[in-house]
Amino acid sequence: MTNRWHGIDEFVAVATTGSFASAANVLHMPTSTVSRAIARLEEQIRAPLFYRTTRRVTLTESGRLFLDHCRRIIDEREEAFAAISHLREPGGELRITCSTALGEGFVAPIVQRFCMDWPQISITLDLSNRLVDLIGEGYDLAIRTGDLSDSRMVSTRIASRRLYSCAAPDYLARAGTPQSIEELADHQCLIGSGATWHFAVDGAGRSFRPRGRWRCNSGTAVVSAAVAGMGICQLPESYVLRHLAAGELVEILPEHRRKEEPIWAVYPERRHLMPKVRLLVDRLKEQLGPALVAV
Repeated sequence: MTNRWHGIDEFVAVATTGSFASAANVLHMPTSTVSRAIARLEEQIRAPLFYRTTRRVTLTESGRLFLDHCRRIIDEREEAFAAISHLREPGGELRITCSTALGEGFVAPIVQRFCMDWPQISITLDLSNRLVDLIGEGYDLAIRTGDLSDSRMVSTRIASRRLYSCAAPDYLARAGTPQSIEELADHQCLIGSGATWHFAVDGAGRSFRPRGRWRCNSGTAVVSAAVAGMGICQLPESYVLRHLAAGELVEILPEHRRKEEPIWAVYPERRHLMPKVRLLVDRLKEQLGPALVAV
């Protein structure tokens, strides 16, 4: 008897990632296996699911209709597994993505201890400043900061951090101290991984796009440039507090400092029902906040 479930995971992966090769990478199987599974599924439902060209694959009308049903089937299957998984010790692979600086300094040590506490769980921690497609690339969990926009995801606030705008005393002596957000346009700004700086004016958020000759996706390199007198930076407290305390940096525009920037655990819908995800989110919520202010 033909397995009527065979090929559904492969079909959803191809539809989500946009290619057979990317789907194979997510599913950890050869591309040829994915291709055969799709072919068998198309034969079974007697309809083509994709238009195939040398450059891309796109869904047919039948494929678009079938995709919604298949996603619901997969979600309900995962929910069924999760409903009884509390009866056994959590295990399996857990794939996590996080920005490099936050990951290296704070998230990785927490996840390392978590891995040691749960020997049946295998961890893949990908540290990258690239915005990862969790569903398309097969990740279980992302640690992200700031405002979120992907409505397909569930998010849990696990910590927060403050952003400080500051510069070295000698830079301010040469260039002057800005008295307003608008005056930042006349200064050398040291730009990190974020293209936008965030402030508060009369309780409302205000954004500013900095310009300058120095840009680096390493907060450590940005704060080093600020201490050297190259310009003004805006960075999380973990980078600048010790330099502020030592007098190597001076905070500017403190009256416009935003109260806090949220840090989120973000995961595809229904992943929160999986014990390994829920346990790690609880661990991060308990330990990440204190770690950020203990530097």
